[in-house]
Amino acid sequence: MTLPEHLIMPTTPQADPDSQVRGDHYRITVLSPALFRLEYSESGEFEDRATQMVVNRAFDPVDFTVHRTAKGIEIVTDGVHLSYDEGPFSAGGLFAHLAGGTGHRRTWRYGERQSLWMDGDANLGGTARTLDEVDGRTDLDDGVLSFNGSAMLDDSHTMALTADGWIGARLPGNIDVYLFAHGGDYQAALDDFHRLTGPQPLLPRWAFGNWWSRYHPYTADEYRELMQRFEAERVPFSVAVIDMDWHLVDVPPQYGTGWTGYTWNRELFPDPEAFLTALHEHGLKVALNVHPADGVRAFEEAYPRIAAALGIDPGTEQPVDFDIADQAFLRAYFEQVHHPLEDQGVDFWWLDWQQGTHTSVAGLDPLWLLNHFHFLDSARRGQRPITFSRYAGPGSHRYPVGFSGDTVNTWASLDFQPEFTATASNIGFGWWSHDIGGHMFGHRDHELVTRWFQFGTFAPINRLHSTLSAFQGKEPWNFPEPYASVMVDFLRLRHRLVPYLYTMNERANREAKALCRPLYHENQSGDIFLPKNFGSRNTYFFGTELLVLPITSPADAETGLGAVSSWLPEGRWTDFFTNVTYAGERMVQLHRPIGQYPVLARAGAIVPLTGPDELGVGNPASFEVHVFTGADGEFTLYEDDDAAVPRVVRTRLAWNDDEGEFTIGAAEGELDVVPSAREWTVVLHGIGAANVDRDDVHATDQGLRIEVGVVLSGTGAVVRLTDVEAPAHPTLRERLFEVLRSVQGDYMTKDRAWQAIDQAGEPVDALRQLDGLDLPDALRAALYELLLAS
Repeated sequence: MTLPEHLIMPTTPQADPDSQVRGDHYRITVLSPALFRLEYSESGEFEDRATQMVVNRAFDPVDFTVHRTAKGIEIVTDGVHLSYDEGPFSAGGLFAHLAGGTGHRRTWRYGERQSLWMDGDANLGGTARTLDEVDGRTDLDDGVLSFNGSAMLDDSHTMALTADGWIGARLPGNIDVYLFAHGGDYQAALDDFHRLTGPQPLLPRWAFGNWWSRYHPYTADEYRELMQRFEAERVPFSVAVIDMDWHLVDVPPQYGTGWTGYTWNRELFPDPEAFLTALHEHGLKVALNVHPADGVRAFEEAYPRIAAALGIDPGTEQPVDFDIADQAFLRAYFEQVHHPLEDQGVDFWWLDWQQGTHTSVAGLDPLWLLNHFHFLDSARRGQRPITFSRYAGPGSHRYPVGFSGDTVNTWASLDFQPEFTATASNIGFGWWSHDIGGHMFGHRDHELVTRWFQFGTFAPINRLHSTLSAFQGKEPWNFPEPYASVMVDFLRLRHRLVPYLYTMNERANREAKALCRPLYHENQSGDIFLPKNFGSRNTYFFGTELLVLPITSPADAETGLGAVSSWLPEGRWTDFFTNVTYAGERMVQLHRPIGQYPVLARAGAIVPLTGPDELGVGNPASFEVHVFTGADGEFTLYEDDDAAVPRVVRTRLAWNDDEGEFTIGAAEGELDVVPSAREWTVVLHGIGAANVDRDDVHATDQGLRIEVGVVLSGTGAVVRLTDVEAPAHPTLRERLFEVLRSVQGDYMTKDRAWQAIDQAGEPVDALRQLDGLDLPDALRAALYELLLAS
């Protein structure tokens, strides 16, 4: 049987023969100066096909030398000195030194787990299959980055991909591993990884809006009314995820359970086509939940079709077992079950894992095969492909979006998710979607859910979700003030961030840089062993311009402020919400009330948002661009038509700090993709007043707001400032007073602290005065944050 053409993924698995060093039982391929493929085969046969993990070995040629010694061979590149005794792989016979010698912890040995002080693991981690039932931390699989500068991925036990798009067994007993020995050049390691395994694909633009999901037996009318209420209250969503009650779940006992299903529950959804059409009319894409494990049984509407396609007499009611490793079943599964539902209006599928880790083919993980073929099949209608499923090992970044599973509603779960999300970029997995707000168990905590909403706004995908419970819904109106208003504010902000997020989507595809990246990706100082580069695991870069320091613990009872401690990279950083500026290259502790979240922008950062009244996810008609002054900056806005093969428009935005000049460049590319003219507003953080060559200019709490007006997309515009003045509000003194005013502590303590501040001439004097007072730790830390800010 031949697979349909759209289910065959192009691969280029053949390496340049000149890059290979071979012996009777080994083959070493030098793919880059720091990436080696190491194979050992007793039979002398080697694997030249693509695999589940690897789809490309056609790397550019590399300069290297081979020396033969009494002990074997040595392969030397600009980055690595590899030694091998030409025997079965062993720690003593196969090892590599990073360029620069054999210094402490700079040697990799086959089969030896690299460790750090106090039994710590040197590998910086990748990600995990699922967070199901996790309450706090979980172990992570390996990534390609390491404290010690070298990491190994084992590809010995995956399946091969054949030229016709199907799977093939690997040669039994062969060893097939990849050594990433890039030292502290982490981006080079990730570049090589993506060159080997494929890029992160472009996600559809609508994926970056808010997703609504809830395990609840909605009726069609109830769901439509909910969406209408969201619209009426200006709470934006772009994706509707319908959990398992869309299909029949109460099934006759002879058929087993109702977890698996493909037949609409007509009591809840009497007219599925009309329901899906209505959601589309409200601007929503629709995903349905499926648990494929039980196959297709006789009560399903699709059963006669799929049974006939597979040669089963429907009259026998013989179940069609789920067997994703069988080509006949695979074709029928799509053509007879999924495609008719897609023709009704289903846009993509939530593959909710229940099928275990085994198939009829030994060693084949059904989850990987489901993800692979569902992603490819989702492009069948000419749309940009997407699926929604759990992680299935290295190479899974080719099949976004990732569903992280059913977490527990606790602070511990929230505290792990930022680190988990950013660390996944070490294995190229950039698009995790969490159950924002927590999924199950735990306890009701308004502050916890609100902080989770804030994290979701600055997460790869923002999908609200909860388990089957009358009390766990994430509708903002289910929460008291001020939490409800904060939730709504951040849901709106998420949609306004889409121009920025979509530009980072294209960057992830083109440059192998995930949206959320750990500090150590950019905070290298030449010594990969410096601890400061690897602390603060929850802090992450959010694209090119922003740094997020999530608050993941309850607020202090007296100050009412949530807090986070983190290393702050070098440079000047300004809080997106408060405009407080911090000098970097030090530890900071930031404190925020429930309505604020620590998101810092680099000096020179340019962050494009949609206009405040525009909450859709299309290419906008209006922009509000936030510019963080203090350094020159440049940002190239990426837009396209959201097609599988996109028609692209790029618009260069630039700030010249010395000249006081902001440029909206002429859009370049397929200009019919974007509006011919758009409204532009520029907000200059760090500037309070200036002479501007525009009429509508006024100072705000954020900075100088300039209404540029209508700009022709193909022409652009320049805004010029002279006589620039720093902002006059609020002063440090006013900020300190506000902290003390809001504290619910002892009045005499507050009075003594204010007296010390009020009598001090400079921040350092205030620090000296406060140091002698008996203040609560949380209050002292909040005051010190402001006094030490910059």
